[in-house]
Amino acid sequence: MPSLDVVDETFLAVPPEVVAAAFADPSAWTRYWPDLILDVYLDRGAQGLRWTVAGALVGTMEVWLEQVLDGTLLHYFLRADLPGEPSPKRLRQELRRRQLAAKEVSLGLKTTLEAGRAPGVPPALP
Repeated sequence: MPSLDVVDETFLAVPPEVVAAAFADPSAWTRYWPDLILDVYLDRGAQGLRWTVAGALVGTMEVWLEQVLDGTLLHYFLRADLPGEPSPKRLRQELRRRQLAAKEVSLGLKTTLEAGRAPGVPPALP
């Protein structure tokens, strides 16, 4: 069982294809997760990506894009271990850091991809 298990969900009022495009370019991965080395093992197109993770962590990560109503529910999963034998305190700190980083990515995408859409207004079609 991995020592770090991070799960996050955020609704974006844009189609899954738009969110998928934000993850399609590997250079985006280094912006979102600069200390991780990612290798795609399953590209699900508009439904997201699954990676193996190396670098600062070792494990797997997934972005699952689920069409919901007029937008996308972005599910994020990170299941990984810190190399070596980290202390319980270090594990707690790393878990919190990764939880905050996941939310930063999803809310950053929400702000960018929704492009100032007012609450209650349907998403713009691509």
